[in-house]
Amino acid sequence: MRHCIYPGTFDPITYGHLDVLSRAAKLFDRVTVAVAENAGKSPLFTSSQRVEMIAANLHNLPHVKVTTFRGLLVEFCMAQQADAIIRGLRALSDFEFEFNMALMNRHLEPQLETLFVMPNEQFSYTSSTLVKQVAKFGGDVQHFVPANVASALKKTFEANQPS
Repeated sequence: MRHCIYPGTFDPITYGHLDVLSRAAKLFDRVTVAVAENAGKSPLFTSSQRVEMIAANLHNLPHVKVTTFRGLLVEFCMAQQADAIIRGLRALSDFEFEFNMALMNRHLEPQLETLFVMPNEQFSYTSSTLVKQVAKFGGDVQHFVPANVASALKKTFEANQPS
């Protein structure tokens, strides 16, 4: 069985992420969505909240599971006996960072492949950061994220509004 890891912060997951995930699910027998517990970033949602938001959107992908990881991605991949890492590329601007990361991962674990997957062009400008900015100022994000995520964003930003 071919197994890939789809890593990311997913803060929050967007339709672009889900599009890349569905493409990966067509290529692999098993897919693990790996939510990074990265101390270098300051996510809006906890890792357990991000896992819950993702898991709620996997009903049509029975061979996909979601979990968290910390530390080196390649070590997590090897522990999971993964064959590949899936990374989404939205635009040319993503390529240089992702290319350098893939080369470093190949240096650390030569047998682990990195595959770049392009989402549908309608998602090429969508990012978690932009979605959070729109939601923070009360904008409608339902075209960019699943309903459960839009609801969580609204609740979080309403709770942080000054009284």
